[in-house]
Amino acid sequence: MDNSLRRGSLEMIAAMLISGTIGWFVLVSGQPVLEVVFWRCVFGAGTLLLICAAMGLLKPGVLTRATFLLAVVSGVAIVGNWVLLFASYSRASIAIGTAVYNVQPFMLVGLAALFLGEKITLAKLTWLSVAFLGMLAIVSAHGAGQASGGEYLQGIALALGAAFLYAVAALIIKRLTGTPPHLIALIQVSTGVLLLAPWVKLGGLPGELPALGSLVTLGIVHTGLMYVLLYSAIQRLPTALTGALSFIYPIAAILVDWVAFDHRLAPLQWLGVGLILLAAAGMQQGWWFRPASARGVARPE
Repeated sequence: MDNSLRRGSLEMIAAMLISGTIGWFVLVSGQPVLEVVFWRCVFGAGTLLLICAAMGLLKPGVLTRATFLLAVVSGVAIVGNWVLLFASYSRASIAIGTAVYNVQPFMLVGLAALFLGEKITLAKLTWLSVAFLGMLAIVSAHGAGQASGGEYLQGIALALGAAFLYAVAALIIKRLTGTPPHLIALIQVSTGVLLLAPWVKLGGLPGELPALGSLVTLGIVHTGLMYVLLYSAIQRLPTALTGALSFIYPIAAILVDWVAFDHRLAPLQWLGVGLILLAAAGMQQGWWFRPASARGVARPE
């Protein structure tokens, strides 16, 4: 493994491990979801502003008006995605919310077929069916320490909504190829600040140290630092390896939920989580079944 590939792998692993702890900091903050997302955007914007300035990305001419507007719209989707995902944690648990959230690649496939004319192949439909079976397994079971039936289903619905908004944002970002990703991230979180400011109470930041520390960490570490690590890794790693390492995120989130909050999944939930992650991995990595006689023939895309 060369130095660039090794560094990219370490950066991707670090980014995914950081992502896996987001739910813990959200719940420890004890703040309303809208305020958590608002302060994440505020501290994230400050961090990304310094990063973009250091990279020379704030000079005129880097963005066109159309590019800026697309980045703003993607920011609305990303911020809405955070609000729904964070709200799902207290209802269905971090583990279940994160697992259900990982159906977003399939939503992106559907949106790309609808708006970009991309073909949905038999392979994609098969993996979508596997993910759907995983969803049914999760919906039909409860684990120890989880919410009541109504709240549990509400949490799953919120996670699905978050996945849909993430897919919308990803579809928009596909049209921003060539735009510096750190600048896109800055526009997204800045949009979040403006969007959520009217809904945040005038009292400002919480006075309790754990709550304050959680919000600052979500902004600086889970937004600013994580974006730097993630985008640096993506530039260094082949797509297949990036997709494979991305599954560290849900695994880390499940472990954090278990260790920090003693949320244990029921056997049927474990099956559902496994099916969703298997399906997402299969689609991202292009896994498909081919007879020996078909070797050398291009697989379905």
